[in-house]
Amino acid sequence: MSKEEKYQEIYPQIASVVEGEPDLIANMANMAALLHEQFGFWWTGFYRVDSADELVLGPFQGPVACRRIRMGRGVCGTAWATDTTQVVPDVDQFPGHIACSSESKSEIVVPVHDAKGNIIAVLDIDSAEYATFDDTDQRWLEKIVSLLTA
Repeated sequence: MSKEEKYQEIYPQIASVVEGEPDLIANMANMAALLHEQFGFWWTGFYRVDSADELVLGPFQGPVACRRIRMGRGVCGTAWATDTTQVVPDVDQFPGHIACSSESKSEIVVPVHDAKGNIIAVLDIDSAEYATFDDTDQRWLEKIVSLLTA
């Protein structure tokens, strides 16, 4: 099954799991679990905005992770600070990358917005292989995280 087909298959599943559930943490947990299981990523989860300058670890699937990330630091902090999805084919080439695990080789981080457009979290996905993520992932993951505030 192609990557596109996997996203087409999982999108309605995620939509049905979050529909009608008002709790953001519960929805993040199920979203991370479904994405992690479907794609077999190394690490799949969320960092939530905890203060004006810090993200805190949220629901995730995978090995133990960094607990807090400052705004502008690493891939997650950069996605938050710039309000743009970060697609990183080789994390070792990303300036200021935070190495929570040496197994992580590539990464994508997608900002999550509330209904008012404020960033409330980021979806962070790591792969144990280089150049895992591309425009297909970005397009679908941006669509998927929008379900959290639909």
